[in-house]
Amino acid sequence: MEYFINCNTSPLTPFTGTLNQHQVAHLYRRLGFSASIQTINDGTTQTAESLVNQLINEAINTTPVAAPNWATWNNNNYPKDSTLAAQIRREQTDELSLAYAKAMLTNNLSDRLSFFWSNHFVTELEVYDCSAFLYEYLNCLQRNAIGNFKTFVSEIGLTNAMLYYLDGVYNNGNNPNENYARELYELFTLGEGNGYTERDITETARALSGYVERGSIGCEAVRFSADRHDSGSKTILGQVGNWGYDDVIDILFEQRANEIAKFICRKLYEFFVHPDSKDESNNAQTIINELAAAFVANNFEIAPVLSILFKSEHFFDDEAIGVIIKSPFDFYFNTLKETNFNYNDTLVSSFIYYSGLLSQQIFEPVDVAGWQRNRSWINTNFMIGRWLSIESVIKEFYLKDTEQFRTFAMDIVGNIGLTSNNPDEIARPIIDFLLPKGLLNEAEYTKAFTVFRSDVDDTYYEGGTTPSWTLAMWAQASFQVQLLLQYLVKQPEFQLK
Repeated sequence: MEYFINCNTSPLTPFTGTLNQHQVAHLYRRLGFSASIQTINDGTTQTAESLVNQLINEAINTTPVAAPNWATWNNNNYPKDSTLAAQIRREQTDELSLAYAKAMLTNNLSDRLSFFWSNHFVTELEVYDCSAFLYEYLNCLQRNAIGNFKTFVSEIGLTNAMLYYLDGVYNNGNNPNENYARELYELFTLGEGNGYTERDITETARALSGYVERGSIGCEAVRFSADRHDSGSKTILGQVGNWGYDDVIDILFEQRANEIAKFICRKLYEFFVHPDSKDESNNAQTIINELAAAFVANNFEIAPVLSILFKSEHFFDDEAIGVIIKSPFDFYFNTLKETNFNYNDTLVSSFIYYSGLLSQQIFEPVDVAGWQRNRSWINTNFMIGRWLSIESVIKEFYLKDTEQFRTFAMDIVGNIGLTSNNPDEIARPIIDFLLPKGLLNEAEYTKAFTVFRSDVDDTYYEGGTTPSWTLAMWAQASFQVQLLLQYLVKQPEFQLK
């Protein structure tokens, strides 16, 4: 598969005019996990201004996943038998994973963002292995996903998951652990080697010390102990004082505001617009600088920056469409949302499992730097895994309800499904809806048309003056739609969004 070079030269000027179906689908694929044809068609009556405002307001007002009854459990709530306790924790994390996956399917931008931040403020469940800590961490991601970034940084660092994952629980004043201090600068706010020194890391670790009071390793919440905190003078980013945790965050955002803004806006740009942002020959750096200026001007509020980006000509430029490789969760969830087929919790759990097999295990990024996305999602084994798993899913949908395939196609093609005897006229809009830029050329469309036609003799399409085939009335039309879907999901273009 070609790796797309960023040729987008459009500015951040607001996109004007009513959105077309192609543009609305692009918006939903990037701001959520896509949408049904009905939702997308509803968006074609709106401007970018109105639809983006709607999606951002929905995200701001979305509530986090409800706290399960074990959200505050500690070691005392689990059986003394370690095997049984581990089994209960697995069941609890499976329960939360399912609830979160269902939220991603329904919450559009809110949980598209929370999932993005889970790959920025990375923790790995296998390290701390506590369901209550996982819920606290997820709740922090969801509450802050489209809030204030400075507040987000402050809160995430004191979640139990992060304190255990990056060794904050071992950061004693008399023996500082630098792990979290390093990642705070390198991965979470500034970028590697950008605006800080090794001395800053050492001094910051001293300032962050003291959050070490805990029971035996397990589900025991961490508490601050003043006598385990280094109370001496520290020099952080040129500022001298007896600094503590809150001081570190204040100094960081006061002294390195521009660096933070550019680092975070670049990550947002690469996630939502195009993975290529560093080639000096493209326009991305100009866009990122403008977004960063808005980020600082809005005191690190996330929503205004996203509003500018998502309403822009740059976001809706054709060069921004179909240039990001779908993650495993995108691959499965987009298919589910776009077909609008009926699903249950068992299927969502299957998608969580399949995504894990394809290297995107929920709550378990590969390391502290997170999933690297894009080309890392695609290799021979992963492609075969995508094909085999989605093939079985589509077959299962068909066995449960064949008519939903006809309904899906009719929702896309509308009245021509009632009247047209030409299957190519039916197949083309289905292809163009499911693939962000359609197929490569007319020869590839012809191959897809042949697949769609293959179960019916041509005489029923072309039978003299009275051909009898239509999508709406032909008994086996649902099977033909299934054949077309099975073909399309294996095409390179289907792997893109």
